[in-house]
Amino acid sequence: MTHQIAIVGAGPSGCYLAQALLKARPELDVDLIDALPVPYGLVRYGVAADHQGTKAVARQFARIFERQGARFFGNVHVGRDVTLDELRSAYDAVVFAAGLAGDRRLGIANDDVDGVFGAGAITRALNGHPDAGPLPDLGVRPLIVGNGNVAIDIVRLLGKRADELSGSDLGVEQTRWLAESGITAITVLGRSTASQAKFDPVMVKELGKLTGVAIAIDKAGTADDERGKKLLDALAAIDGHGTGVRAIRFVFSHVPVSVETDAGRVTGLRCRTAEGDDTVIACTSIITAIGFEDTGDLPRADILAQADSDAPVYAAGWFRRGPRGTIPDNRADAQVLAADILADLDGTPAKGVRPVGAIFEGRPDVIDYQGWLRIEQRELAGADADRCRGKICDRAAMIEAARHQEETSP
Repeated sequence: MTHQIAIVGAGPSGCYLAQALLKARPELDVDLIDALPVPYGLVRYGVAADHQGTKAVARQFARIFERQGARFFGNVHVGRDVTLDELRSAYDAVVFAAGLAGDRRLGIANDDVDGVFGAGAITRALNGHPDAGPLPDLGVRPLIVGNGNVAIDIVRLLGKRADELSGSDLGVEQTRWLAESGITAITVLGRSTASQAKFDPVMVKELGKLTGVAIAIDKAGTADDERGKKLLDALAAIDGHGTGVRAIRFVFSHVPVSVETDAGRVTGLRCRTAEGDDTVIACTSIITAIGFEDTGDLPRADILAQADSDAPVYAAGWFRRGPRGTIPDNRADAQVLAADILADLDGTPAKGVRPVGAIFEGRPDVIDYQGWLRIEQRELAGADADRCRGKICDRAAMIEAARHQEETSP
């Protein structure tokens, strides 16, 4: 009798863990459980819609289900549809790989007013996440706070012309929102110096391909290390690029102090410069791209406490270590965790208390992997001429597509 392992979260960290477990022990029964009706999490809803090369890792993850024998149970919310105690009674080990979805707040005065938006929330809405709210009105001068790749994703999408979005999986509503934004200027603001920013130089240089913008870099300064020098070179390469109608300005060494408002509307961001002076940068909205945090959707603190006990409960990826690292970084972490789990299971008898997957029997609207393939087939078939898929953005429509019995190749 083989051990049964449940992984809560079918995003990159969960998929990499399933891959590592099944490579080491092909006989294992591994189930990936997700609150969404579809797998791949951050790949589908967190990676920018125009970065299809990055999203292509989903093809690698598909082999976990199609060749390695993992199972998918989607549209299952742990804590509501099934409890942790039920999972622990049914499986020999339970791993939480649910990620972190909340946008970290600025932590300054007025950071909760209307007109301050999280980059993660905007990215999910652009990616058609079924639980995302509507895309907001950013006004003509949005300001992005953050010096990481998420900030670059947002400014790149906001700066693109309609013809530069070809090949993406942006939906009709999302495309219209970008086209009708009326944005004339975008400020990207960082607390650190330019050489200490978290941008990937390759992503910075990608902005130099935009045709409808004019880019300016304010006081990039100098660098003492090799990485900093590469980043400054990338910024220098785009400084002065373009003569388009949409201005993009990078500002460094400005620490946010307060959000300025007038009649309930955002008018600017008050900052303190490296010289200790206060200055207000005018803007019509603020997008925070300074990291992610726990939304409280799952009792993360309780689960992490159990992960350090003798109980067979583990945590993986961002859920365990916080919002640090890229998608590929999760692969190395998963291999280490898989080895730990297997070492813990060695010498312990498998529970075998019920048939594989029986915990989900009789629960309405649970989507299996074949159901996901039917969703994907409909999305691919419904793609516009210049899009790679017509993403289904409504949960009920996803469930309907998953139920539609039609010929689907695994």
